[in-house]
Amino acid sequence: MFHFSNLVRSKGDPKIISTGPSSLTSADRLARGLGWFSIAVGTLELLAPHRVTNALGMQGREGLVRAYGLRELFAGVMTLSVEKRAGLMSRVAGDGLDMVTLASELRPSNPRAGTVLAAMVMVGGLTALDYMCAQDLKAQHDPRRGRKRLYTDRSGYPKGIAAARKAALPRPAQSTAAS
Repeated sequence: MFHFSNLVRSKGDPKIISTGPSSLTSADRLARGLGWFSIAVGTLELLAPHRVTNALGMQGREGLVRAYGLRELFAGVMTLSVEKRAGLMSRVAGDGLDMVTLASELRPSNPRAGTVLAAMVMVGGLTALDYMCAQDLKAQHDPRRGRKRLYTDRSGYPKGIAAARKAALPRPAQSTAAS
């Protein structure tokens, strides 16, 4: 089986023949999916703000949509990084900002008010997913979780303290008798 990572390995490194089960938890996988989703939405908002504003009846607010796109991109990248929880919480804050902006467009004069309402429902669902995933990651990486490791019974000497003491004791000098 071909593995892409074998192409970039050094000459002496062992080759990957097969991979085992993933060590990622469901919260890690959900965070990864939300991060990629955020990058996709941010790219859309940044590169095609007219499509977003036309779909929601928000013509003339393309600059705001581009700014929200940048925010989504940064939140997505942070969610894919080591600081998943910070990225998810920034997504929650951004979703709140999106909800306020969308709520301002729920007016009778907006012909796309139904689309705005559907967008609000979707953003609300994503906000709940972001928050629950952030809480799961917080519990998963809690330092108080699990048992503490105690090393009081270890000496640090490979053969034990008694062998180290024996090795440190002076040995009697052996006399060599000349025959």
